[in-house]
Amino acid sequence: MDTPLAHRRLRAARFLAALLAALALPPATALDGPLAAECRVPGGATLLEAWPDGLPAAQQAVWLDGERLRWQAPEEAARLVLVAPAGGRSLAPGTRLADGDGLRRLGAVDAPDEVDARFSHVPGRVFRLDRPLEASDWEAPPLVAALDADGRVLAATGVQLAGALDAVFAPHTNATPLGATLADGHTRFALWAPTAAAVRLCLFDAGGTLEQAGVQVLPMTKTARSGLWQIGQPGSLHGRRYAFLVEVWVPGLGRVRNRVTDPYALGLVADSRAAVVLDLAHPETRPAGWGSTPVPDTVQANTDLVIYELHVRDFSRDDASVPAEHRGRYLAFTHADSLGMRHLKRLAAAGLTDVHLLPVYDLASVPEQGCLEPALPPDAAPDSPTVQAVVGEVRGRDCFNWGYDPWHYTVPEGSYATDPDDAAGRVREFRAMVQALHAAGLRVGLDVVYNHTMAGGQDTQSVLDRIVPGYYHRLDAEGAITTSTCCPNTATEARMMARLMIDSAVVWARDYRIDGFRFDLMGHQPKAAMLALQQAVDAAAGRRIRLIGEGWDFGEVADGARFVQASQRSLPGSGIGTFSDRMRDAARGGGAGDRGEGLLQQGWLSGLHFTPNAAHQAQPAAASEAALRALDDRIRIGLAGSLREYAMQGADGETRPLSAFAYGDQPAGYVAEPGEVVNYTENHDNLTLFDSNALRLPLETTPMERAKVQVLGNALVLLSQGIAYLHAGQELMRSKSLDRNSYDSGDAFNRIDWSYSTNHFGIGLPPAWDNEDSWPWMAPVLARAETIAPGPEAIHHAVEGTLALLRIRRAEPLLRLERASEVQAALRFHNTGPESLPGLVVGQLDGHALPAAHPAHGRELLYLLNTAPKERRLALPSLGEGWRLHPDLDGLVEAPVPQAGQFVVPGRSALVFVR
Repeated sequence: MDTPLAHRRLRAARFLAALLAALALPPATALDGPLAAECRVPGGATLLEAWPDGLPAAQQAVWLDGERLRWQAPEEAARLVLVAPAGGRSLAPGTRLADGDGLRRLGAVDAPDEVDARFSHVPGRVFRLDRPLEASDWEAPPLVAALDADGRVLAATGVQLAGALDAVFAPHTNATPLGATLADGHTRFALWAPTAAAVRLCLFDAGGTLEQAGVQVLPMTKTARSGLWQIGQPGSLHGRRYAFLVEVWVPGLGRVRNRVTDPYALGLVADSRAAVVLDLAHPETRPAGWGSTPVPDTVQANTDLVIYELHVRDFSRDDASVPAEHRGRYLAFTHADSLGMRHLKRLAAAGLTDVHLLPVYDLASVPEQGCLEPALPPDAAPDSPTVQAVVGEVRGRDCFNWGYDPWHYTVPEGSYATDPDDAAGRVREFRAMVQALHAAGLRVGLDVVYNHTMAGGQDTQSVLDRIVPGYYHRLDAEGAITTSTCCPNTATEARMMARLMIDSAVVWARDYRIDGFRFDLMGHQPKAAMLALQQAVDAAAGRRIRLIGEGWDFGEVADGARFVQASQRSLPGSGIGTFSDRMRDAARGGGAGDRGEGLLQQGWLSGLHFTPNAAHQAQPAAASEAALRALDDRIRIGLAGSLREYAMQGADGETRPLSAFAYGDQPAGYVAEPGEVVNYTENHDNLTLFDSNALRLPLETTPMERAKVQVLGNALVLLSQGIAYLHAGQELMRSKSLDRNSYDSGDAFNRIDWSYSTNHFGIGLPPAWDNEDSWPWMAPVLARAETIAPGPEAIHHAVEGTLALLRIRRAEPLLRLERASEVQAALRFHNTGPESLPGLVVGQLDGHALPAAHPAHGRELLYLLNTAPKERRLALPSLGEGWRLHPDLDGLVEAPVPQAGQFVVPGRSALVFVR
């Protein structure tokens, strides 16, 4: 039919075919049969071929790249061969393998090849293949067997795959966006699954429930070089639900077909039963005015950061000024006149810069539909186990969890949305929250947990490990997933796991206008990956995105065992901040993980030497005084930003850099620049500061004295060089009724009262599952709740004192110095050395030592921190005259004007003078 219309149709068909071919996106063809039923089963798996008897399930060898592996093979082995798991061949010891069985030989490397530390957990020699494997050979990942001279098996094992997949496939994926993307009038789906034998897209029809909607099962096409599976569909599929069916070999189980969601999903239906295609520029995803509210211009350097760590549900769950349907949800932040938002705006006006939200990605530990809220007994005694027992009855099914249980990294959590089944609505409401906080003068940060997932292996809540088994998680020497972080550890040293982390962070920074990230257990991630992430998010957002994290050094990666970590010891010079435990522990007493009698160990804030509690009354005064002077040094180290090169006089009289002061087996001073340390005395982990002091201060300490101690603890943070970090409610004397780990303790133990009426101390014994061994030490304290718990007067004192300190920090650039050299030049400590008055820390900041162009040049500031309950007098004639109390403290503290260098410091107070 040779007509112009036919020619146009032919040209159009050829153009479409060429486009699809160029994109490796074959035309979609539906398949019928039982696969459609499999698409409807979240987390479902179908066993296609069982793991053959006689094959080892452990993976005691490791691929170093696509040609070399490492294994502790028997010394008497005559040769090594690779064997595919398919075909039912046994590798039991003594089994004879014939040369004609399709075996691949490995030869020992004569010279000791360099082995990357990443693979050092698997011992042995290095062996090299006679020739590279084909791409299809990885679909049934081969095992390795050691044979004797007669071809009989001496030993056999599986081989850990990540090194090979990184070398063979991952380098060829960079140009391809993963997940569901919309561009040029098409929707493209891309999944990286290099070891899969087949991948199919389950595409659900629009409308109806997931169980009732029609579904197409569409074969995806693999690009052998990259291991990417792709398919294209014409038009925008915004709002359509989808999943994947992935056929893979799982060691010890066999060949399975897993129904999985998309690790790159941008949207989900309720309870993560399917992914949803989302166009994040679609009007459905954007609240009115999205993008028009500017990011507050309050942070030009890391040291300007004053961060407030807040849980979305805690913020409004008990705030009656928020409409009931929005309590505990994103939209609570949009009610500008609620008690909670009015309080946040007070903090912002005083100097708070950032709200950091505990995890708000899709988490696995809270049912998004039908979560339970237990009815709490109204009359439980302060030391009763009743409340925690009621909470425990619905634990795991209730509406609360901190959320350190990642399921999908780049989707807003549904339990905080008004309709968790509305994928676009989740995004819109999350953005409305961000917009409202920006309008209130607060930047927004996210607490992210890329170091582990909620589940691994074939668990129904596992995603990554069911797509590429053995790749995304860090393995031990036997091939089992490590769990040192609590849960299955991810392997961000693997290229595609690092990419997933970086790509996810880019979406949050670019598309949700997030201003910063706090990385949970960041020390489990490579420094190189974190530096790459910093560069990527900055470029995507077009501005500096501030990064902080937990730089703790432990687990299978400790001391750089597998890579250079993003840890306290490795990050100096990077510009990324790490939390410092030095001043935290000195201030509070004891350590973060204290239990039992250790909960009574007193520290700088909590009465050491001056007011011993019942557990320490027998301690000799000389010993406690010496211990307090040592803690004075640790407090000064924190105030100086834990800078490794800053020099000061210690309690022993010796002047040395902070790196020469010991903190256990580590240096007390460890950062290169002030913006690399995060100072705090309380966060979501462990006891709140009030609860720590409730246990450690003498029981007879009055609520008002406890309020003074609370303000003094907040002063340590807000007067320190570096990044200041506060936990939500820390200024309200927040209590969790002594719960030392409230991650799964329900609403009852995680409440905040924005009316300043109560701090919820003494609602009952904290949950048994993480506190019962400490109940004998907790119960006597809770029994005294009536005389310990603060009333409105004490809470107001703590709030107003903290607001004043926030205003001082904002007003005084001397407290936010950007460079170590500036701190070294401007900061001097007085009352130091072996003859000092213990428990009285004095710091002077002299802006005359700074260049004339510096904003702090010419300013002078002096702070005096007294942890003793009594007034202290100190003569410092070298400081001269002219000091006056900082105007933001007027009316809040009583302190006479210094005369001739004579200072009078009230008990349990923080004084700030200016000149």
